[in-house]
Amino acid sequence: MNLFTESNLSPDILKAVGELGYESPTEIQKQTIPFILSDIRDLIALAQTGTGKTAAFSLPILDMIDDTSRKIQFLVLCPTRELCLQITKDIKNYSKYMKDIKTTAVYGGSSIMDQMRSLKDKPQIIVGTPGRVIDLINRKALDFSAIHWLVLDEADEMLSMGFKDELETILSETPETKQTFLFSATMSKEVEKITKNYLTKPHKISVGSINEVKKNIKHEYYVAGYRQKKEALKRLIDANPNQYSIIFCRTRMETQEVADFLMQNGYAADALHGDLSQAQRDTVMKKFRLKNIDILVATDVAARGLDVNSLTHVVHYSLPDDPEVFVHRSGRTGRAGKDGISISLIKPEESRKLKQIKAVTKIEIAEGRIPTGEEIIKAQVGGVFESLFEIHEDFFEFDDSLIPDLSAFTKEELAHKLLQFQLKDLALYYKDRHDVIEQKLSSRDEGGRGERRDRDSRGRDRDRGERTERSGDRRERGGKPKKSNENMVRFFFNLGKKDQLKKLDVLDIINKATSTGKSKKRAEIGDIEILEKFSFFEIEKSFKGDLLSNISSMKFRGKDMRAEEAN
Repeated sequence: MNLFTESNLSPDILKAVGELGYESPTEIQKQTIPFILSDIRDLIALAQTGTGKTAAFSLPILDMIDDTSRKIQFLVLCPTRELCLQITKDIKNYSKYMKDIKTTAVYGGSSIMDQMRSLKDKPQIIVGTPGRVIDLINRKALDFSAIHWLVLDEADEMLSMGFKDELETILSETPETKQTFLFSATMSKEVEKITKNYLTKPHKISVGSINEVKKNIKHEYYVAGYRQKKEALKRLIDANPNQYSIIFCRTRMETQEVADFLMQNGYAADALHGDLSQAQRDTVMKKFRLKNIDILVATDVAARGLDVNSLTHVVHYSLPDDPEVFVHRSGRTGRAGKDGISISLIKPEESRKLKQIKAVTKIEIAEGRIPTGEEIIKAQVGGVFESLFEIHEDFFEFDDSLIPDLSAFTKEELAHKLLQFQLKDLALYYKDRHDVIEQKLSSRDEGGRGERRDRDSRGRDRDRGERTERSGDRRERGGKPKKSNENMVRFFFNLGKKDQLKKLDVLDIINKATSTGKSKKRAEIGDIEILEKFSFFEIEKSFKGDLLSNISSMKFRGKDMRAEEAN
């Protein structure tokens, strides 16, 4: 099947697909569509995001669905609201000429009553996130007894987000006679367990390797110390004009901090992370898709479901721990046959992590030098002409007589005046500004002294290693020597002074959260730093699991608590 027209899909589906501009199926579509149309076995399909999985499973099912029945026949489960809405939109586009087919999206962060009302239209297709599907099952608003097809899309991500119990509950509500299709980018142990428990002798399709790296993406890395990272990021953005990019960060706090820095410096940027309300997230994503902003700063989870084909750059402001996440992030650029650039900003002490990513993914990542002001201006000159010579429509009309007499100038002089006018502010910024000091990779482990940094909401940072060195003779309560950094782990805590939090409260919270294990020994507690909107604290590494398991179910003055390991 080299063309969609060579498939056995109905004329209504082919007409809709043709209007969307689809001619040749992707590899996953070539293998999956004929299988679903002709085989009754379950299916495991391994393919990266952006390879056309939605069309791969929805086109053949739409071809077989009974449009005279008003029962739910087709259920798609996916990890995030954004992906849920994207899949729903795609299915509605594919079924444009199937007038009796109804598709409904159900997801958290939106009115459950509105979604229950929409279910009264009796859709044949439900696309949902696990948590909201469970809520609707409990309210008797969803009946899956007549389901023929169940798709678990991005199963690895659903399991990594903690939806294992919800998935198993939903699967138990569906008939054994259904056909189950599991789509995943990776085959983790949890995914493998789901397939063994809930799929029957499945057929397996794997498109390329799970860590397949696109050949049209150029990979670069730049070394900058923590104090220099934002300035280095600014220079890399300025040295790559006309970019349309996503910058990936590790935590919500870091994401907002980087986005604020860029916006304060005049860039069309915004943040996307889990602390935003759903309305705020929708607004940010709409602005990015419409290119009202050209830089999106996001966490990995928040960016799931954001399907944009024209990204020029992906920036890893913080390296991920999982090499597969690095591939997944980078793969968001270089789509639709275009070239892309993946840029990694790494700290000097992250050599081990970089080596691991290179070894696992087999990616050649070239070291770059953070550009000087002079190099940036040269790149910007090229960017001005690149934008100028793009094909533009005429937005307004004017009489040529309005153009003054320019015969006194050569074309070079006119270009010089244009560039001086266009790049004045950037040139003034970099004039006499010191270049970012070139950094070298260190072979030190990431957990060593001098490598952890704290930051507050105003972007202030403190070199914790230097602070520890200066106060190395400080002793804990009771005269006992303080634990070394190697035995401690530092946490970000979502409450601060505005919540009336005090150090004694933090001590009490830590003791309660870590006293549920088998050991009766109390956790050693290190530094506690309470800031206006959030805090940091250190505890003994061996108690990390207990704290993470218990603190999210506790409350302080009626407020939910959240802790995550500080970067």
